[in-house]
Amino acid sequence: MAKQINVDTLNQWIKEQKDFQLIDVREPHEKEIADIGGKLIPLGTVPSELTQIDKEKTVVVYCRSGKRSEDAVNFITSNLKLTEVYNLTGGILAWADEIDKTITKY
Repeated sequence: MAKQINVDTLNQWIKEQKDFQLIDVREPHEKEIADIGGKLIPLGTVPSELTQIDKEKTVVVYCRSGKRSEDAVNFITSNLKLTEVYNLTGGILAWADEIDKTITKY
């Protein structure tokens, strides 16, 4: 089971300038619609892009609603043996609902 982080906590981390890596596992066309600044590593490329994940930092992964990112967190956790990898509960849709209403929902 993937560890979870909610949008309020993520927003607080951003405000505090906490040192973490934010990863977006959506597709490039989705990032063009709505973006909160994560490094784009589409879910299908995660296995071949594990070197892009900073093993020294806490990692937060997001997608549209939280399902793809949860799959990515489970894969990253089991393959890199990292413990501080979190799924953004509700994904960018929750971010748009609760944090930034200017983000386009799709």
